[in-house]
Parts: sequence; C-alpha cells; structure tokens
Amino acid sequence: MELGIGMFGDNHYDERGNPLDSGERLRELIEEIKLMDEVGLDFFGIGEHHRPDYAVSVPEIVLAAAATVTKNIKLGSAVTVLSSSDPVRIYQSFATIDQLTNGRAEITAGRGSFIESFPLYGYELKDYNNLFEEKLDLLVKINQENPITWKGNVRAALKQQEVWPRAVNDKLKIWVAVGGTPESVIRAGKMGLPVIFAIIGGNPIQFQSLFNYYREIYQHFKHDKNAFEVGVHMHCFFGEDSQKTADTYYPVYASQMNRIGSTRGWQPYTRNQYDYGRGSNGHLIIGDAHEAIDKILEMHELFGLTRFSTHMDVGGPSHASLMKSIEIFGTQIAPKVREAMK
Repeated sequence: MELGIGMFGDNHYDERGNPLDSGERLRELIEEIKLMDEVGLDFFGIGEHHRPDYAVSVPEIVLAAAATVTKNIKLGSAVTVLSSSDPVRIYQSFATIDQLTNGRAEITAGRGSFIESFPLYGYELKDYNNLFEEKLDLLVKINQENPITWKGNVRAALKQQEVWPRAVNDKLKIWVAVGGTPESVIRAGKMGLPVIFAIIGGNPIQFQSLFNYYREIYQHFKHDKNAFEVGVHMHCFFGEDSQKTADTYYPVYASQMNRIGSTRGWQPYTRNQYDYGRGSNGHLIIGDAHEAIDKILEMHELFGLTRFSTHMDVGGPSHASLMKSIEIFGTQIAPKVREAMK
C-alpha cells in the first residue's frame, strides 16, 4: 500500500480572520514536499481551488516547482477539476511534469466539490455531469492514442490531432476522485481507472458498499485484476502527544470547517463532532503515531487499499507543525505500517 500526503494549500490567517498572502504558503509547500521525499513517502497530491482560503489554483505549477527539489516521490493533483479544464492542456501540463521527473507525475481527476471554477472559466453548472463525463473520456483517449480523433458536445472536435509532449512511456497514471456518488464509481469501474475515495465525514464503514460496488464493476468489465488500485483520502494530523496535538489543532480545523460551512449552510462545527471523528468509528486520524498506525491498518483491512492519502493541511496549520507531522508520518508511522503489511 502506498502512503502519501494530499494537501489543498490552505492559507494561513491573521488574528482578524483574513487570509495572508499566498506566496508564503506556496514557498512553505515546496519545503514540505521536499521533506516528504526525504522521509520516503510514496506520493504527494495538491488540490485545485479558486477561493481566498486556498493558495493553489494551478496544481501543475506547484508540482513543476516540486519536481526541482525531489528525487523519488510521485507528484500529482488532488484533484484537478477536469469539468472546468481543457483535457488537452491538462495532459500536456502533466506530461511535461512527467518528463521533468522521469516518470513521477500522475493526475487525479474530479468533478469538484467547490464550484467557483465553473463561472470563472465560463461553464454552466447545469452541465456539471456531462462536462466531467465527456472530458474524462477525452483525457483517457489522449492518454491512449496519438494522434487522436474525438468528438463530443462540450468542446471542439479533434481530427487526427497530435498531442505533445507525451508522458514517459507514453502513459500517465489517471486516478478518479470520488466523494460518494455511485455514478462516479460506475464510470471509473467501466473505464478501469483507479479510484480514490474522499472519506471526510461520518463512519468510514459507510463507504464499504461503494468499494465493493467498484470492485464488482471493474471485474464485470474484465479489466486486469493485477492493475486494480483503490485508495482513500482522509483528514489527518500527527504529533508526539495525542491529546496535545488534538487540542492544538482543533481551533485551526474548526475554523476551516466553519469557513466552508458558511457558504453551504452548515451548522457551526463543534468539539463533540471533532472528538467523535477522532474516535474508533470516525473519519479523522489526528493524534500520535500509535493511533495513526492502528487506524491506517484498519482502513487497509476494511477496504483492501493500495493507497492511503493523508490530507494534512486543513485550516492552514503552522509550517513548523506541518513539518513535524510530515516527519512523524514518514519516520514513525509509514515504516510500522509497511512492516505490518509484509
């Protein structure tokens, strides 16, 4: 099972609740990715957002910068909002990163749980599903064929058009991010694409039926069983002392939940929700290495994972605390998880 980190580039905030300049957070991100590589983590993913509480709107640029300071870690998006992007340009951007890193780039494509990119790039929300379905089809076809001929309803057709540069070995790994909709599971299973489930609320066991459904569809369409991959993305944060880590991180985490919730009609986030999430039936892995090892192994046993992604910067915790969390993940948690799985 691959072990890595996904981030959204959450901005830091001042005492008045205003986001700080994104440049500081971007420079910190590069240092953090460099450390992930040094401690031996398998992959890093960065999300795409178009809001003041996130510093990253173009994952490819951050990944290209990270390519210059890393040697082994896979570099990808988490996610690319494919519905409001051009698949040709996305393929070219990530193929360029793949060439820079000698084959370490990958894409995680998603429909986007935030909708700011749709009006920003001139798309209609009423086309939400059709945009993703057609653009994913095009991206996969670009990854498989060159030159390409393609026709759909959401962009201009392509006729014997070459797409350059090509990825190393002519193929990029393309994941599909799923928040919990059966339609997304069906689509990925039919196409034989690996899926990463975002478990960011409730009891993880509630997702078991979707995992099983994905396996059934994947097998029904007779895709290579040896190529089967499935992962989870969960909110995590690590420290030396479990209770102290939880207490320190709670106001940071709750602030971001409330910023998002204010635009979606959520009730204010409470400490009870947080503590339940940290419990045995919850979706949060926030505490010390021992707790994290147990819960990650539990997720692996429950779902048969090939990838576990820790979303570690929710709310914009301090750079120093993130560096410590990354260090603990790479030097204390990951080795024990790998050892237990031998």
